[in-house]
Amino acid sequence: MIRRRIADTVAIAVAALTVFPIYWMVLSAVKPTGEIQSADPRPWTLHPTLDHFRSALGVSGFGRYFLNSLTVALAVVVLSALVSFLAAMALTRFRFRSRTTILVMFLVAQMVPVEALSIPLFFQIRDLGRTVPGIGLNTLGSLVLVQLAFSLPFTIWMLRGFVAAVPVEVEEAATVDGANRLTILWRILFPLVAPGLAATSVFSFITAWNDFLFAKTFIISATEKQTLPAALLVFFKPDENDWGGIMAASTVMTIPVLVFFVFVRRRLVSGLGGAVKD
Repeated sequence: MIRRRIADTVAIAVAALTVFPIYWMVLSAVKPTGEIQSADPRPWTLHPTLDHFRSALGVSGFGRYFLNSLTVALAVVVLSALVSFLAAMALTRFRFRSRTTILVMFLVAQMVPVEALSIPLFFQIRDLGRTVPGIGLNTLGSLVLVQLAFSLPFTIWMLRGFVAAVPVEVEEAATVDGANRLTILWRILFPLVAPGLAATSVFSFITAWNDFLFAKTFIISATEKQTLPAALLVFFKPDENDWGGIMAASTVMTIPVLVFFVFVRRRLVSGLGGAVKD
């Protein structure tokens, strides 16, 4: 009983530390400007206001930036889920030369700092745009391609464990029942790996949604292709930053992530049943 209470206390403390920054962000978004800049900050406000949200949503092109971020994030989620699932299947079910080397390279790719690759990627995307339509500077396709390249090593490595946990006898039983390889892949294995796909989808979505570096690097002159994180620079001014607008826009940016997590969580729970029934 004592251990249980200690564990509950620690869990509550960790949850409070995790939620507090989000609470302070939302609180600052509804605080008047005078209270935000006060030398005596308080964890509450007696005069909540929505002026900062009106200022954030009133930024020219805010809706377009929002749609651009949502398009890039959803494209990365769908493509990474599809490619990582097929790649994890190949790395788990098939034996071929250099399989271990490929897995090690996935880990090495995660060790390279993103900032160190921004300049080489800039020139590669610029050159690629001359031959491949839709992929180049000032295009959303360049953001999708780069985010996909950075998310795939993690998603493939993680999904490999989920695929390996599925017994091979399940596939053999389906083959005996007359199922072909495509049916086994999508009707049996895909539902069983759904929890792993849900977890990796959350990672891919958050990474693509919060991207700022590549959005500023690849989107140079086409402001209509800019994403929401880069649009927050409007509130950073040389003389004084608009912290209320920053917090309001950040709160709006957090909502799609929470909605996506709730949606994926439901899919994760529904996928726990798997594809095998008595």
